[in-house]
Amino acid sequence: MSNISHQAYVHPEAILGENVVIEPFAFVDKNVEIGDGTLIMSGANIRYGARVGKNCRIFPGAVIGGLPQDLKFRGEDSLAIVGDDTTVRECVTVNRGTASKGYTKVGSNCLLMAYSHIAHDCVISDYVIVGNATQLAGEVEVDHHAILSGGTLVHQFTRIGAHVMIQGGTRLGKDIPPYIIAGREPVCYSGVNLVGLRRNGYSNEKINEIQEIYRMIYQSGFNFSDAISKIEKEFEETPEMRQIVDFVKNSPRGIVRGYMG
Repeated sequence: MSNISHQAYVHPEAILGENVVIEPFAFVDKNVEIGDGTLIMSGANIRYGARVGKNCRIFPGAVIGGLPQDLKFRGEDSLAIVGDDTTVRECVTVNRGTASKGYTKVGSNCLLMAYSHIAHDCVISDYVIVGNATQLAGEVEVDHHAILSGGTLVHQFTRIGAHVMIQGGTRLGKDIPPYIIAGREPVCYSGVNLVGLRRNGYSNEKINEIQEIYRMIYQSGFNFSDAISKIEKEFEETPEMRQIVDFVKNSPRGIVRGYMG
């Protein structure tokens, strides 16, 4: 049985799962769905088109499903989706999608820290951490297990690969391929994310393979296409190799450069 404060507003057409808790002064709009066991804290605002999964925690001041900050938006129906077991901290904003995708999506088991912003049509995969005050512009894609440290600024359409670590305060305008650390000013490749990979069970042999692939990419100067061709010829076909190669090949913005020191 759900526990809804009489001091909260919940639209009669909102769909609530079992054991949902809605604290005083929270707002839940129509065309909203909230999964089993989710906690909506005091002052949180769950707007039209929000889909919040099971066992989430939405902290005070967070807004899920706010209108897109996009001048092309014309009021079309769209969604803001938050997956299961995700925590949305204080004053986080997750805007609805636009006609471009029709939805903004945050995956399961994510942590969106205080004052972070997820703009329209972003797609955030599972187990992603978005640090305090990090700002994602429209249509950004972040793959699983990525960590964006506090104060990161991400340009629209940027892609961030799996198991990436972004150093705090970084400005991103290029794609960040999987398994690496990116930082400095201007942003550049800063090595393979050794700590993150070990935490997620990658063997030393697999990490060495990833390091060798990136050594070949970043020792090629700016000729990434030649490096990718050489990798495909000389390296064993593994999921990690293929993920890196496909990411670089399919990067319309181009990937982040190496450190020029």
